Amino acid sequence: MNVFNRLAPYVQDFIYANKWTELRGNQIDACEVIFDTDNNLLLSSGTASGKTEAAFLPILTELWNRPSRSVGAMYISPLKALINDQFKRLEQLLLDADIPVTKWHGDASQSKKNALVKRPSGILQITPESLESLLVNKRGACMKMFADLRFVIIDEVHHFMRDQRGVQVLCQLERLQRLTDNIPRRVGLSATLGDLNAATKWLNTGSGRSCTAPAPDLGKRGVRLHVERFVKAETSGDGAALLPELAGLGDRAHFEYLFKMTLDKKTIIFTNSREETEFVIANLRELAREKNAPDVYRVHHGNVSALLREQTEDEMKTGEEKIVTGATVTLELGIDIGGLDQAVQIGAPIDVSSFAQRLGRCGRRGQVPQLLFTFVEEIRTTAADVLGPINWSFIRLIAIIELYTRLRWIEPLQPLRHPYSLLYHQTMSTLKSAGELSPAMLAQEILSMSAFAAITQDDFRILLTHLLETEHLQRTENGGVIIGRAGEPIVNHFQFYTVFTVPEYYLVKDENRSIGTVDKVYPVGIRFSLAGITWETLEVNAKAKVIFVKRVPGISVVDWDVDFESELHTVLVRKQREILLGDDSYVYLSESCKDRLTETRYLTRGSGLLTNLVTPLSNRKFAIFPWVGTRQLFALHYALCAVGVKSKIPWRTCVYLECLFDGDADALEQIIRGILRNSPDPGTLPLPDNIQIDSKYNPFIPPELLRKQFVEDFLDFDGLVSAMA
Repeated sequence: MNVFNRLAPYVQDFIYANKWTELRGNQIDACEVIFDTDNNLLLSSGTASGKTEAAFLPILTELWNRPSRSVGAMYISPLKALINDQFKRLEQLLLDADIPVTKWHGDASQSKKNALVKRPSGILQITPESLESLLVNKRGACMKMFADLRFVIIDEVHHFMRDQRGVQVLCQLERLQRLTDNIPRRVGLSATLGDLNAATKWLNTGSGRSCTAPAPDLGKRGVRLHVERFVKAETSGDGAALLPELAGLGDRAHFEYLFKMTLDKKTIIFTNSREETEFVIANLRELAREKNAPDVYRVHHGNVSALLREQTEDEMKTGEEKIVTGATVTLELGIDIGGLDQAVQIGAPIDVSSFAQRLGRCGRRGQVPQLLFTFVEEIRTTAADVLGPINWSFIRLIAIIELYTRLRWIEPLQPLRHPYSLLYHQTMSTLKSAGELSPAMLAQEILSMSAFAAITQDDFRILLTHLLETEHLQRTENGGVIIGRAGEPIVNHFQFYTVFTVPEYYLVKDENRSIGTVDKVYPVGIRFSLAGITWETLEVNAKAKVIFVKRVPGISVVDWDVDFESELHTVLVRKQREILLGDDSYVYLSESCKDRLTETRYLTRGSGLLTNLVTPLSNRKFAIFPWVGTRQLFALHYALCAVGVKSKIPWRTCVYLECLFDGDADALEQIIRGILRNSPDPGTLPLPDNIQIDSKYNPFIPPELLRKQFVEDFLDFDGLVSAMA
């Protein structure tokens, strides 16, 4: 019997009604795994490849054939917007199936949540934060709601794998399994994965099951790429242009070009920061006004209000106008916005994974993906040394394109082995839920979670002792442990359910309409940009944290204190060196970009930095080029500091170290070679006192544990030695 005939009748009717001519390869694979095995399932394929349907068609069939006595399937998403998007699609599919679908997040209907608690059934769509709240506040209800849970669908697996929320989800699933004595099958969905084995291992964590991961059909689909460059004059310390005749021309030409290239084309313009998104869209809006063109420009990032973001998504999906939306990572994920004519990337993507995700947003529904890159750079007339004129982000862009389009390489995701911030969070969450536990029972509950397998009993004892001393926990007369005086306001705050830092935001309102949020107060009369529009502050309600504004003409700027950080993998760094050493010409580069590449190759080869480990920059200043990734470069930096060599990494994605050294290049190289031969203990390196991997609950973690986490989960001395062997 073929797969289609095994699907539930209403699923077959849905397929007929939507005029599908056939099931896609991943949908057939998913059906075979769900129907014929007890394995977990990982589906990895491009955006709009039918992954969601591939997961739900067989799962819904299974629930149709053998109804669950509780919630039958739980869909976990990193974004409320994704839940809302999938809710619409599932509602249509389940119209005639009598299988309810319930959204559960902060904006969802409370009455429908209450109804699900009383009579649990069907499909639950939830965020990790809402699931945490359930486990903490409704432990008894969870036992009933998930007693016969058959499937857990985790969307955007690659997104969860890269940060603390993924560890949180794994802990939640194990806690649910213990509550219900039931281990549901897991189905992971992901668009971009560099290492399927690592992803299957992550998905299986704590489930005791095997995982089947059908090989993604990458095919040989073509892609249209073009990279264009614009130049503006270098500025002096006071901001004045050193070549006044070029002042502003680079930016103006860039925006004119973007306006022309996006005219009457449904486009996402990706940037790497919210500030740049706001600035680009504000300038395009101003150009449209000057040219009497329609205002089709929108902004989509996490600080724009949910209502405006949803309006943008609806306009892009169903609107008649060709909407142009500036976005950050919020539109990388799989929200359905229909087909795109193209995507634009300002500057280099953060990494290869980000490029793959953004490329996947275009080329939907049979189109050839089309991605345009633009970047603006200064003419460096006053460079202090040979490195000054080199645009490393431009070389990184070429390396990213080559690695993905030629080799389909994506950065492997590194699991967190010592997530002490999550250890604190899950300890407090478990105690809040249970009320009181003995130290031994608490240690058993926490350390038996697979996500904490690398954390020792000694580490946990250090944490518990610290929490008792700081009154986050306290002892009872019975010798048990409960939440303490300092811990109560933490666990009782609504933001406790999130494991990522949420800055203090101020709500921006135009009369009664919410525009979004900013992280600082703009005083009365000050203008700033939000949602691609310039606003002027009319009134500030500091107590309520609300800024009342009015819309005004012109272009303004806004800045946030924190934006996106990144790190480079050794493979990506070495690809940059390979490009500079080679003579390949890349057809997607404009003539200006080709000239820039030729110039950069000439500079780097002439300086010797491509072949020499150490390159003199001035009398006492040297550059060290080990051509390794960020984690390995940091390891070398601290190892040099340990032997008295003053070293620094100029910026986060820099590919070299700068050193001050009273000797010549050969002597410095010999010191580096000695470090590599002797392999110092990373635990003895002279790290700053406050060194840590940033995480929300770090302020409550003993410093020695934070230092250990940085050494063992970030610094990669073994990788440094191996790469330079």
